[in-house]
Amino acid sequence: MSKSYWLTVIGLICFFEGLPYMAAPDQLKGWLRMLLDMESRHLRALGAAMMVLGLLLVYWGQHGQ
Repeated sequence: MSKSYWLTVIGLICFFEGLPYMAAPDQLKGWLRMLLDMESRHLRALGAAMMVLGLLLVYWGQHGQ
């Protein structure tokens, strides 16, 4: 894969990660407070689910029609 592909991927990740901070900072603060109150095992499960979803989306994007 080319350097420009990876720069595009990283750029899109930065864009989507920054979007909530710009679009709804007050609501994001509330979500972050809720995350601080969650148990570690729930955060770990949420992280695992998001990773699986991400891998499925990548697979679907590369192999799906």
